[in-house]
Amino acid sequence: MDITLTINFLRKIELFKGLVEPELESVAQNIEIKRYANGSMLFAQDSPRENIYLIFEGEVVLYKKTPWGKEERLAFFGQFDFLGEGSLNDDAPHSTSAKTATDATIMLIHRNYFAKNGNIALKVFSNIARVISRRMRHANNRLVNSAAQYVSGRTRSEHDLLGDREVPYENYYGVQTLRALENFNISGITLNFYPMLIEALAMVKLAAAHANHDLGLISKPVHDAIVQACEEIINGKYHYHFVVDMIQGGAGTSTNMNANEVIANRALEILGHDKGEYNYCHPNNHVNLSQSTNDAYPTSVCIAMYNMNIKLVEVLNTLIGGFKEKAIEFAHVIKMGRTQLQDAVPMTLGQTFEAYAVTLTEEIQRLNQNAQLFLEVNMGATAIGTGICSEPEYSEKVIDHLKQVTGIPVVLAENLVEATSDTGHFVMYSSALKRLAVKLSKISNDLRLLSSGPRCGLHEINLPPMQPGSSIMPGKVNPVIPEVVNQIAFRVIGNDLTVTLAAEAGQLELNVMEPVIVHCLFESIEMLKNGMETLLSRCITGITANEQTCRNYVENSIGLVTALNPYIGYENSTNVAKEALETGRSVYELVLEKKLLSKEELEELLKPENMIKPVKIKR
Repeated sequence: MDITLTINFLRKIELFKGLVEPELESVAQNIEIKRYANGSMLFAQDSPRENIYLIFEGEVVLYKKTPWGKEERLAFFGQFDFLGEGSLNDDAPHSTSAKTATDATIMLIHRNYFAKNGNIALKVFSNIARVISRRMRHANNRLVNSAAQYVSGRTRSEHDLLGDREVPYENYYGVQTLRALENFNISGITLNFYPMLIEALAMVKLAAAHANHDLGLISKPVHDAIVQACEEIINGKYHYHFVVDMIQGGAGTSTNMNANEVIANRALEILGHDKGEYNYCHPNNHVNLSQSTNDAYPTSVCIAMYNMNIKLVEVLNTLIGGFKEKAIEFAHVIKMGRTQLQDAVPMTLGQTFEAYAVTLTEEIQRLNQNAQLFLEVNMGATAIGTGICSEPEYSEKVIDHLKQVTGIPVVLAENLVEATSDTGHFVMYSSALKRLAVKLSKISNDLRLLSSGPRCGLHEINLPPMQPGSSIMPGKVNPVIPEVVNQIAFRVIGNDLTVTLAAEAGQLELNVMEPVIVHCLFESIEMLKNGMETLLSRCITGITANEQTCRNYVENSIGLVTALNPYIGYENSTNVAKEALETGRSVYELVLEKKLLSKEELEELLKPENMIKPVKIKR
């Protein structure tokens, strides 16, 4: 590449601001240019930091692997962006991974170059500090004031019902989103916390654009630009511009307008115009055409909820598999069953874990059944269900396009007035989440009890130690993973109550409390999903059995006589139980001493396979 071209490129990168011509020339001469195919790895998480990466052409996605091996997308980078600046001042390995999202041309500068060029390094370090500050502001979703959104200081003027406002030039959102940022600093949880919601909003806007173009309501260039903008958002771009708080007044209007403005401004760029030139593509007149918040927002939520349920069930299935594996591993371990915290009859530890798997399996059907309610949407209802401001064929067309865009068999509600005001599907699904949470909490309670001790509790199982348990008691290790699952369950149960109250608070043709309903449901799903992944990976897979302890409890338990009753008779069982209670001796020992059964007969009765199901009694 021509060195002049390279220098001109470097001038446009914030990292090299303030460098004079000889310094820029020096950097340019030490650049390695590489071309990467789509999907190529630039650097991997935990690999050594070696280079700064300058994007000359193409796009790069930054992501991080979760403890469970999933890729969590963090950000997209395009032309004039850079990555890997941490290599200049940190010997620690990469904390993230980066790969190309398109074919790309990347310029690489090895860290050793800056070690040898101190003056240039000092200027670059100064710029890095400014960049980090900027990125932190973008990452901070809790707005302190509108000035916190300014990056370059440039603004564009936008107008709405309340007047003119200066909007930060870099941002794709507009004046209505800006007002929402100022009005609703409530939960600190913004739309971009939930990528599936943002993607669903883009899917709805994409389907609407197709339907409006079919009806001749928008031109092909505008249609194509909106479609491209929506597809980019669906593929993960521009999510950090969805900044409105999940909890807001206005029944979701701020969410809808956030989407409309981002899509419109990106469409304007595609059309060759500047952000804010809404006479060419308008958030309301084009992106929101034939729609209202009251149909676009709940339809988006339904699509997001349906897809989130799929992910939740996947995690639940994995957890069930973990319990099944433990059921097989512990199938031979005889233990004492308990009712009302009192000794009952013998069973196997494998049966305990198999029961956990079965009870959780039941929840898959409940979740999927209630998620089917999300397939009925009110798209085309517009304001209150009458379809005002839309054309007669619009609903049918937008639903057809929505099916294609989402891959989900959505259907139009039979009565759009009813569907616009009703939130019963949210109540039903929330109850299914609560039921799952209750079961997970019960299982966590059991794990805490079974692992209690180690000297003065049940101590039938060992949970993997995750962290020291006390700041004052040496050697103490707490069941922290079941404890956190308990707390997740409490939050989900509380969220269900909020959903119930918010659903009840609906008035006339609309329930304005939908934002808090949506916030609670999304939070519950995310917490349950993360909690189950944590429970499996940090607890269940590492559980071991204290076989001898379990065996001793059985032999010493008064409850053993219940299992022996069919063989030694009720009177003998009563006498043995009474003596065991009075003397503290074991039932096992007394039965042998009184020659009620031989040791071989007693051992045969106590075999695990004779504890797990009814057996033919030999008299």
